Amino acid sequence: MAPPDHPITKGQAWFCTTGLPSDIIIEVEDMAFHLHKFPLMSKSRKLHDMITEQETNIANTSKIQKRDNIGDGDVEIEEEEEEEEENEEDQQCCISLPDFPGGSETFETAAKFCYGVKIDLSASNVAPLRCAGEYLEMTEEYSEDNLISKTERFLSQTVLKSIKDSIKTLNSCKNILLLAETLGIVQRCIDAVAVRASTADPSLFGWPVNDGAVEANNARRIGANRGGGMDSWFEELGHLSLPLFKRLISAMKGRDLSSDVIESCLMYYAKKYIPGISRSTRKASSSLIPSENEQRELLETIITNLPEETSSKTSTTTRILFGLLRTANILNASEASRAALERKIGSQLEQATLDDLLIPSFSYLNETLYDVACMERILGYFLNGLEERSTARIQGEEENISVRSAALMLVGKLIDGYLSEIASDNNLLPENFCELAVALPDQARLFDDGLYRAVDVYLKAHPWISEAERERICGVMDCQKLTLEACTHAAQNERLPLRAVVQVLFFEQLQLRQAIAGTLMVADVAPGEIPRLLDGGEGGEEEETAGVVGVARAQEGSSTWRKTVRENQVLRLDMDSMRTRVQELERECSTMKKAIQKIDKVGKHDSGEGGGWRKKLGCKFKTQVCDSHEPTVVEARKGRGHRHLIINRAK
Repeated sequence: MAPPDHPITKGQAWFCTTGLPSDIIIEVEDMAFHLHKFPLMSKSRKLHDMITEQETNIANTSKIQKRDNIGDGDVEIEEEEEEEEENEEDQQCCISLPDFPGGSETFETAAKFCYGVKIDLSASNVAPLRCAGEYLEMTEEYSEDNLISKTERFLSQTVLKSIKDSIKTLNSCKNILLLAETLGIVQRCIDAVAVRASTADPSLFGWPVNDGAVEANNARRIGANRGGGMDSWFEELGHLSLPLFKRLISAMKGRDLSSDVIESCLMYYAKKYIPGISRSTRKASSSLIPSENEQRELLETIITNLPEETSSKTSTTTRILFGLLRTANILNASEASRAALERKIGSQLEQATLDDLLIPSFSYLNETLYDVACMERILGYFLNGLEERSTARIQGEEENISVRSAALMLVGKLIDGYLSEIASDNNLLPENFCELAVALPDQARLFDDGLYRAVDVYLKAHPWISEAERERICGVMDCQKLTLEACTHAAQNERLPLRAVVQVLFFEQLQLRQAIAGTLMVADVAPGEIPRLLDGGEGGEEEETAGVVGVARAQEGSSTWRKTVRENQVLRLDMDSMRTRVQELERECSTMKKAIQKIDKVGKHDSGEGGGWRKKLGCKFKTQVCDSHEPTVVEARKGRGHRHLIINRAK
């Protein structure tokens, strides 16, 4: 029989136009296929047996009806035989295949194959057609070059040699899973992906987790040049169902696949189906968003399979990890999953940004805006990891120490910024602020300016706290590590307690003295004498020589020398001005003390507390603070925003 020209679909009916009337109807799902017996029976043993059986049943039924009619003698025999022959010709076989693998679309392709039409095999239809061939028993023994052998060749020679095609075929098995499992299609595709991914270039698999379109396009172009279509590897992976995805990840881990590739697969899959992973895209990339329970199961699967250590720790992967943590809090994932995620984030905290650290608090027990306790745990994991790496003796120790120091200082800057952000929260307790501020070691901060800013914000947002708590808050910063700009601001900051201001002024003055002493030593040495001092000339002590050597090495060229001299002159003027001001304040304090002593003698006849003369004079301080025999600090405000400190020294 000649192959059909063009099949015609009318409603839910499919007609094969070969010029001959169809003699069999096959129903698959809600579609009725009007076909011919001979081409189907020539390729499919199952259809041959079913059609033969139905024809036999029809013939037996006709014989029974004929015998009954003869017995009755109601009509003539010849007329009845003619009518029965006409009925047999008009009657068509009707076969129903309700559980056909792949549905009506796959059966249509299989029917075309039976008619001799050339079919186009692809990674998406080869698995359903292989199952259809098995269902219809289209074996090589029954008919040469049959559907089973044709699909098997395509699987082994084309599909299983490509990661992309293997995942496509694996995805097409989700609706025919039982039969595909029996035929080994699922496992063969999984093994092919795992084997070929393990031998591919790991650099090709890093791009899908990038959020930037430019980076993704560049990586796609690189992947196309190197791997021949590897750019869509992750896109096909995202179409897999969760059970098949689990099996694929398990097979990858069993093959000792690169942890970077596995992590990229997990993150891409999570971004596709879980909304809110990335703050830049609030919606999942897939239109089919799972339910809350399915999202929780998916999230815990992702977290469980995340590798503990990866070689590439980037800000993008860290951002996605923080997104997973926020989602885990929203979905109320298990404690074990959240702890594992926090530990993973702690191992690469130096790659985070301040925006990543701002994890909202979703617990009704926590009144703060952000989850400070979670941040403390993550910081603890980071510090524990640094300690473990520092105790391990490995080659290149100096380089590793420098890397650890850089990571520690990056995290120190992050924590200072985080403290400044959360300090304005009215519900943040002083002890929580202090615990997080002092959690980092001293070497994490080169200067404490960022910490001072956080302290200032906290004191401004919490004006009701006691003086003891204010001093405790200020105690987290080291005044010796404040820059001159920060010291100048702190000296005029009315929110700081008096003790903190005194410490700031003391260390500021100490820094000025040290700077002046160093520059004076350099200024007293003529430029021509520096070489002689560098060679260990006469009259120079060892410490002075070392100081001159350090300064001489740091200052190269005449322009640098002149700049240092100018700075020295400015510092001298500042010190003279400060010294003059202190002397003036001491004289004023002494005059005020004498006046107070005279008034005290007159005030003995007044009230016992002496409140009357204080009100007249407008004095707001106690008499004892001006005792010249005790080092004290008196605070007197002169206008809004100015503070003058009177330092009394014992004479």
